[in-house]
Amino acid sequence: MAKIFFIPVSPDPRRRNPKRKLDPRYLEGQRLLVEALKYLAKSDPRNNRAAITLLSELVRTQFRMSDGPARIN
Repeated sequence: MAKIFFIPVSPDPRRRNPKRKLDPRYLEGQRLLVEALKYLAKSDPRNNRAAITLLSELVRTQFRMSDGPARIN
């Protein structure tokens, strides 16, 4: 029967939670989706209901719940 050997490695705290980089394309994408939702809701909410649902589903699944406006230090 084979024996399994493993060498425990202590985690490197620097690699654990890397800082997020500000990506202007990401912020622009969020802004465009919100603008599209506003436009659809204002123009004809009843007929655009399917499109609004689709876009809101995309926003909920593509962006993390912890996301927020970018903070520039």
